[in-house]
Amino acid sequence: MNKVILSILLVLTCFAHRAEAQDQLTKPKALLTLSFIRYLGWSESARQGDFVIGVIRDRDLANMLTNQSAGKKFGFQDVVVKNFKSVAEVEDCQVIYVSHNVNFGKNAPALLDKVGKDTLIITEEEGAVKNGSMINFVIRESKLRFELSKQNAAVSNIQFSQKLTDMTAAINL
Repeated sequence: MNKVILSILLVLTCFAHRAEAQDQLTKPKALLTLSFIRYLGWSESARQGDFVIGVIRDRDLANMLTNQSAGKKFGFQDVVVKNFKSVAEVEDCQVIYVSHNVNFGKNAPALLDKVGKDTLIITEEEGAVKNGSMINFVIRESKLRFELSKQNAAVSNIQFSQKLTDMTAAINL
Protein backbone atom coordinates (compact mmCIF):
# COMPACT_ATOMS: atom_id res chain seq x y z
CA MET A 1 0.00 0.00 0.00
CA ASN A 2 2.79 2.45 0.92
CA LYS A 3 4.61 1.61 -2.32
CA VAL A 4 1.47 2.47 -4.33
CA ILE A 5 1.07 5.80 -2.54
CA LEU A 6 4.76 6.58 -2.99
CA SER A 7 4.53 5.75 -6.71
CA ILE A 8 1.48 7.99 -7.14
CA LEU A 9 3.22 10.85 -5.33
CA LEU A 10 6.31 10.42 -7.50
CA VAL A 11 4.24 10.54 -10.71
CA LEU A 12 2.33 13.61 -9.50
CA THR A 13 5.58 15.34 -8.57
CA CYS A 14 6.99 14.68 -12.06
CA PHE A 15 3.84 16.09 -13.69
CA ALA A 16 3.90 19.14 -11.40
CA HIS A 17 7.58 19.77 -12.19
CA ARG A 18 6.93 19.49 -15.94
CA ALA A 19 3.95 21.87 -15.71
CA GLU A 20 6.01 24.36 -13.69
CA ALA A 21 8.82 24.24 -16.27
CA GLN A 22 6.30 24.83 -19.07
CA ASP A 23 4.84 27.82 -17.16
CA GLN A 24 8.30 29.39 -16.88
CA LEU A 25 8.73 29.11 -20.65
CA THR A 26 5.39 30.69 -21.55
CA LYS A 27 6.66 34.27 -21.67
CA PRO A 28 9.80 33.55 -23.75
CA LYS A 29 7.74 31.44 -26.17
CA ALA A 30 5.18 34.23 -26.54
CA LEU A 31 7.84 36.88 -27.11
CA LEU A 32 9.69 34.74 -29.64
CA THR A 33 6.47 33.89 -31.46
CA LEU A 34 5.69 37.60 -31.84
CA SER A 35 9.28 38.25 -32.96
CA PHE A 36 9.19 35.49 -35.58
CA ILE A 37 6.49 37.20 -37.63
CA ARG A 38 8.84 40.12 -38.35
CA TYR A 39 11.45 37.83 -39.87
CA LEU A 40 9.23 36.01 -42.33
CA GLY A 41 8.30 36.68 -45.93
CA TRP A 42 4.50 36.50 -46.15
CA SER A 43 2.37 36.05 -49.25
CA GLU A 44 0.05 38.83 -50.34
CA SER A 45 -3.04 36.92 -49.15
CA ALA A 46 -1.54 36.60 -45.64
CA ARG A 47 -1.31 40.40 -45.49
CA GLN A 48 -5.07 40.90 -45.79
CA GLY A 49 -7.49 41.44 -42.88
CA ASP A 50 -6.38 40.95 -39.30
CA PHE A 51 -3.13 39.15 -38.52
CA VAL A 52 -4.44 36.16 -36.58
CA ILE A 53 -2.34 34.03 -34.23
CA GLY A 54 -4.18 30.89 -33.15
CA VAL A 55 -3.14 28.83 -30.15
CA ILE A 56 -4.35 25.26 -29.65
CA ARG A 57 -4.87 24.12 -26.03
CA ASP A 58 -2.70 26.59 -24.13
CA ARG A 59 -4.76 29.34 -22.54
CA ASP A 60 -1.75 30.78 -20.67
CA LEU A 61 0.22 31.23 -23.88
CA ALA A 62 -2.82 32.71 -25.66
CA ASN A 63 -3.30 35.17 -22.79
CA MET A 64 0.39 36.11 -22.82
CA LEU A 65 0.30 36.65 -26.60
CA THR A 66 -2.85 38.77 -26.19
CA ASN A 67 -1.22 40.91 -23.50
CA GLN A 68 2.04 41.30 -25.43
CA SER A 69 0.29 42.22 -28.70
CA ALA A 70 -2.48 44.45 -27.31
CA GLY A 71 -2.90 47.50 -29.52
CA LYS A 72 -0.07 46.45 -31.82
CA LYS A 73 -0.13 46.01 -35.55
CA PHE A 74 1.79 43.91 -38.00
CA GLY A 75 2.19 46.29 -40.89
CA PHE A 76 -1.33 47.61 -41.35
CA GLN A 77 -2.97 44.56 -39.78
CA ASP A 78 -4.31 44.39 -36.25
CA VAL A 79 -2.85 41.45 -34.31
CA VAL A 80 -5.61 39.16 -33.01
CA VAL A 81 -5.04 36.09 -30.83
CA LYS A 82 -7.53 33.20 -30.85
CA ASN A 83 -7.54 30.33 -28.39
CA PHE A 84 -8.73 26.98 -29.79
CA LYS A 85 -9.60 23.92 -27.74
CA SER A 86 -8.91 21.48 -30.56
CA VAL A 87 -7.58 21.16 -34.08
CA ALA A 88 -11.18 20.87 -35.31
CA GLU A 89 -11.89 24.46 -34.15
CA VAL A 90 -8.96 26.03 -36.04
CA GLU A 91 -9.86 28.58 -38.70
CA ASP A 92 -8.21 31.40 -40.68
CA CYS A 93 -4.85 32.03 -39.00
CA GLN A 94 -1.57 33.34 -40.30
CA VAL A 95 0.15 31.63 -37.36
CA ILE A 96 -1.05 28.53 -35.53
CA TYR A 97 0.75 27.54 -32.33
CA VAL A 98 0.27 23.88 -31.41
CA SER A 99 1.04 23.47 -27.71
CA HIS A 100 2.62 20.49 -25.99
CA ASN A 101 -0.93 19.58 -24.87
CA VAL A 102 -1.69 18.40 -28.41
CA ASN A 103 -0.11 15.37 -30.04
CA PHE A 104 1.08 17.15 -33.18
CA GLY A 105 2.31 13.97 -34.87
CA LYS A 106 -1.14 12.44 -34.61
CA ASN A 107 -3.01 15.65 -35.53
CA ALA A 108 -0.65 17.04 -38.20
CA PRO A 109 -2.52 15.71 -41.27
CA ALA A 110 -5.85 17.16 -40.10
CA LEU A 111 -4.26 20.47 -39.14
CA LEU A 112 -2.34 20.78 -42.41
CA ASP A 113 -5.58 20.14 -44.33
CA LYS A 114 -7.39 22.73 -42.23
CA VAL A 115 -4.90 25.61 -42.48
CA GLY A 116 -3.76 25.14 -46.06
CA LYS A 117 -1.29 27.65 -47.47
CA ASP A 118 -0.02 30.90 -45.92
CA THR A 119 -0.08 29.65 -42.31
CA LEU A 120 3.01 29.35 -40.14
CA ILE A 121 2.87 26.31 -37.85
CA ILE A 122 4.76 26.56 -34.56
CA THR A 123 5.00 23.51 -32.31
CA GLU A 124 6.73 22.28 -29.19
CA GLU A 125 7.09 18.56 -29.74
CA GLU A 126 10.23 16.56 -30.42
CA GLY A 127 10.35 15.58 -34.10
CA ALA A 128 7.52 17.91 -35.14
CA VAL A 129 9.36 19.28 -38.18
CA LYS A 130 9.15 15.79 -39.68
CA ASN A 131 5.36 16.14 -39.56
CA GLY A 132 5.05 19.61 -41.12
CA SER A 133 5.98 22.06 -38.36
CA MET A 134 7.90 25.10 -39.56
CA ILE A 135 9.21 26.33 -36.21
CA ASN A 136 9.54 23.91 -33.32
CA PHE A 137 10.49 24.81 -29.75
CA VAL A 138 12.74 22.26 -28.07
CA ILE A 139 14.77 22.04 -24.89
CA ARG A 140 18.46 21.38 -25.48
CA GLU A 141 21.01 21.35 -22.69
CA SER A 142 18.34 22.76 -20.35
CA LYS A 143 17.79 25.74 -22.67
CA LEU A 144 14.89 26.77 -24.85
CA ARG A 145 15.83 26.52 -28.52
CA PHE A 146 13.94 26.37 -31.77
CA GLU A 147 14.29 24.41 -34.97
CA LEU A 148 13.35 25.72 -38.39
CA SER A 149 12.16 23.86 -41.47
CA LYS A 150 12.60 26.02 -44.56
CA GLN A 151 11.15 23.22 -46.68
CA ASN A 152 7.90 23.06 -44.70
CA ALA A 153 7.64 26.85 -44.72
CA ALA A 154 8.20 27.02 -48.49
CA VAL A 155 5.27 24.65 -49.05
CA SER A 156 3.09 27.24 -47.28
CA ASN A 157 4.50 30.23 -49.21
CA ILE A 158 6.46 31.46 -46.18
CA GLN A 159 10.12 32.44 -46.34
CA PHE A 160 12.52 32.68 -43.41
CA SER A 161 14.87 35.66 -43.43
CA GLN A 162 18.57 35.03 -42.97
CA LYS A 163 18.35 36.89 -39.66
CA LEU A 164 15.84 34.33 -38.32
CA THR A 165 17.97 31.47 -39.56
CA ASP A 166 20.99 32.98 -37.80
CA MET A 167 18.97 33.28 -34.56
CA THR A 168 18.61 29.49 -34.27
CA ALA A 169 22.31 29.25 -33.51
CA ALA A 170 22.51 32.37 -31.35
CA ILE A 171 19.48 32.05 -29.08
CA ASN A 172 20.42 31.38 -25.50
CA LEU A 173 17.53 31.55 -23.04
